[in-house]
Formats: sequence, structure tokens, C-alpha cells
Amino acid sequence: MKSRKIKVLEVSSELGAGTRGSSLGPSALRFSDINKGRKKLNRYDFDWVDDMNEVLRFKSKYEYALNIDTIAKVLPRIADKVENYLVDGNFPLVVSGDHSNAAGTISGIKNFIGPDKRLGVVWIDAHADLHSPYTTPSGNVHGMPLAALLAEDNLESQSNEPDEETIAHWESLKRIGSKEIVPKIEASDIVFIDIRDLERQEWDLIDELDIEFYTPKEIQQFGIETVAKETLDYLKHCDYLYISFDVDSLDPSVSTGTGTPYPDGLKLHEAKTLLYHLLKQSKTIAFEITEINPLLDENNKMARAVLEILEEVL
Repeated sequence: MKSRKIKVLEVSSELGAGTRGSSLGPSALRFSDINKGRKKLNRYDFDWVDDMNEVLRFKSKYEYALNIDTIAKVLPRIADKVENYLVDGNFPLVVSGDHSNAAGTISGIKNFIGPDKRLGVVWIDAHADLHSPYTTPSGNVHGMPLAALLAEDNLESQSNEPDEETIAHWESLKRIGSKEIVPKIEASDIVFIDIRDLERQEWDLIDELDIEFYTPKEIQQFGIETVAKETLDYLKHCDYLYISFDVDSLDPSVSTGTGTPYPDGLKLHEAKTLLYHLLKQSKTIAFEITEINPLLDENNKMARAVLEILEEVL
């Protein structure tokens, strides 16, 4: 990572989350860095995207995709920023509020690399984020980014009847980016690490699409070094790699400062080891950290834990 020209993109949008507070995550991480006096994160150039979180004062009219109309405006802005970072030779380090923003990040990467290049996605998360408006039990769009990127509705598991306007916005999420590449990624180019809190519809889709994954039991059985090695070997056919790190992949013993903590997550040393191996690869083109929520935390523990990880892997 030291040879890369890192530039930080702060995206404080929490439009896709079910709990308020993740918009403060990027600032919490930056302030933690300042308080330590080490300036690990703050030494890099950074930019930001208008989050449009002001709409959260009002109830969304889209039951099966809350705030999707505004999210459809924010994600293209993220995509444009990420694409421009890459064009200028920068390595995007995206610090985002909720995980729906990753659809913008990946869209920007895909705009840059083009439709003929394969993008491997390592999704480190307690959740699979494979819902669509047709299957979501919550309506929260942070549970949908991978489905949008795959252009996957999962109608075989349909339980909802979204209205035409919701569907139109959903279709627009699939086309984000100046080149409107659909789909952005292939199921064979995804590896889930540490997934453990999924609905039946998501497990069914993982089985149908034969997506590679590691559960906490498998991580414990094989060890995190082996998981990292096997992940890279599985994605060796890909031209580039993108790493998405949702902090709810960490065990609640590290911190509960995230909207959807779930037991049996990664220990701090496991996260450091995993990310070290993934980020040192020359094919790794971008890294995203998401879902830090200081309002659900004590003494900013999650931001401090993430900063400790970054100090070792950047």
C-alpha cells in the first residue's frame, strides 16, 4: 500500500441504513486519528460527497426501498468521484456511512476499468446484502447493493409487491455510471467473508448463483491466513479486486458501534491479517470501510479499532 497514491473519499450518506448515526462514522474515524496524534488517515488528501441526509426528516414513501429516490441521486456522485480518482492515478479509500454506498463505489470502478475487465469483490460483512425490493424484509437499501450490482431481483423468492415508481428507481440503481454497464459484477467474482446473519432468500440466491463464502465456523476451522490465500486464489481470474469492509464483520467484543452487530465475528487480529493480505495485492484497486456508528458506541471504540487496523494495513 505504501507505493500507492491514496486519496480518501468521505461519504456520510446513511440513507440506506435502518438506524441513524452511521453518517457520523467518517468523522469519528478522522477525529480518532487526530486524537491519537499520529495522522495516519489525515495525512492523505480527501474529498467528500453531498450526503442528502436531510431527507431523513421525512418518511419515505417507498416501503420496499426506503429513500431509494434520493439514494439514486447520491450513488452516481460517488461513482463519478471514484472514477475520477482512478483516472488521476489515485487509490480510492472510501469511508462511507452505510453499505448501500458501495454500489456507487463499484459503479465508479467499473466505469474506469470498462465492461471487458473482471472485478473481483471481497465482501467482508456479517450480511450478504443480496436483497431487492421484491424480497427485503426491512426496506433498508443497505441490504441491497450487491443485488443491484448483479442486476438480480431474485423473483424466485419474491415476497413483496413494490410499486412501479420503486421498480423504476431500482432499475436506475442497476445502471449507475456514465457507461451504464449492467451487470457491474458476476456472481463468480464475489467472495463473502464472515457472513452469518442472512435471510432465507439470500441463502437461496447464494446457492442458486454458487457464490463463494466463508462463515465464522469455516474461518475458525481453516484459519484466517488460509481464508485470505484461498480467496485470492479463487479470484485469480479477475483483472482487479475491490475490498469492502463492513465493520459489523467484527465481533461485538471489539465494539458494538455499528447498526447491525452480530455475534461470532472477526477478532481484531483476524481483520488485520485478512486485510493485510488482500490490500498488498497489486490488483487491489479500491478499499471501502463502512457502517461505523458512534451513536451506538462507547468512547468511540469502533472508530479506534478501525484506525488500529488501518495503521497496520496501509
